[in-house]
Amino acid sequence: MSGTSVEIQGLSKSFDNHQVLKNLSFDIRSGEFFSILGPSGCGKTTLLRIIGGFEEEDSGVVLLDNVDMKNYPANKRKTNTIFQSYALFPHLTVYENIAFPLKIKKMTKPLIKNEVEKYLNMVKLSGYEKKYPKELSGGQKQRVAIARALINQPGILLLDEPLSALDAKLRQHMLVELDSIHDQTGITFIYITHDQHEALSVSDRVAVMNEGKILQIGTPSEIYESPKDAFVADFIGETNFIEGIVQEKGGKFAKLYSETLKTMIEFDMDQSVEIGDKVKLTIRPEKIRVKRENPQKTSSQHFNILKGKVDEIIYHGFQSKFFIDINGFILKAFKPHLSYFEESERIGWKEEVYFWWDADDSFLVEVSK
Repeated sequence: MSGTSVEIQGLSKSFDNHQVLKNLSFDIRSGEFFSILGPSGCGKTTLLRIIGGFEEEDSGVVLLDNVDMKNYPANKRKTNTIFQSYALFPHLTVYENIAFPLKIKKMTKPLIKNEVEKYLNMVKLSGYEKKYPKELSGGQKQRVAIARALINQPGILLLDEPLSALDAKLRQHMLVELDSIHDQTGITFIYITHDQHEALSVSDRVAVMNEGKILQIGTPSEIYESPKDAFVADFIGETNFIEGIVQEKGGKFAKLYSETLKTMIEFDMDQSVEIGDKVKLTIRPEKIRVKRENPQKTSSQHFNILKGKVDEIIYHGFQSKFFIDINGFILKAFKPHLSYFEESERIGWKEEVYFWWDADDSFLVEVSK
């Protein structure tokens, strides 16, 4: 199998005078694992349905391998879709469910048998051929749905929140399986989800959507580390926002005064700012370090060092989340547990602490004059 490329040009769609998709233009590369991530109601499922031919766009163009899909119904496109509900035939066995697309094509029984066995092996369900859907777990049903979709040898596999019905541990396991199947087949995966952990785990690139628009497309690390605006920063993982007025600038760094924190904060000017601009920074909690002792700094170091009181500590096994009170403002800092005995004295609730982060880790998400 080989992957099909997708090009979207000026795509718009409305329902009952409500515009669901707003002039979208982007491309998906052949063989890419591409995730579309956003909150419920942002338009991501409508976008997937238009690519698959289940909905018709109001305006714009969908190209698959450079061919305009305007006059191609769903069954004539190089796509197969996996839905949240699995959509298995309850009266057919696992073998019969997977074989169904090939029977429709009137393939010979020996060829069908060879193909079904190949895909059963791919989704690790060999030995389950005679079972019925009611005898399978949620994860096994999902594997059957994947095998049935892949046996058609589509150029694109469309996955509409396919793991939402599974528990958290099984979801993570199935993500790994999906990634492995993608690597084996080389076809294009377009994966719809509202779960940022899913999107970041397996995607080559991620598109973040909100209110019918695509806000940013990039690799998982680009989306997480360099969000283009406050919505992307807040939607992808946890973060802290600090607002203030730019007071100083020089070289690659600038400083703002935060009225909330009553102090100056240094940040990297990854985009142009002027003195007097109102700006918003995002700082990921894992970038912030916490200690009882003042870390001090040399004149050449670009650290922001603040002092506050621990308002709350939440233990998460692999890390602790500190919620630190600074003049009534709560800042989050995540401390990984690298070793059980890494601290002779653990920081406690209501203790005064110093916390600091590198100015390079303060990322600009809003600038207004």
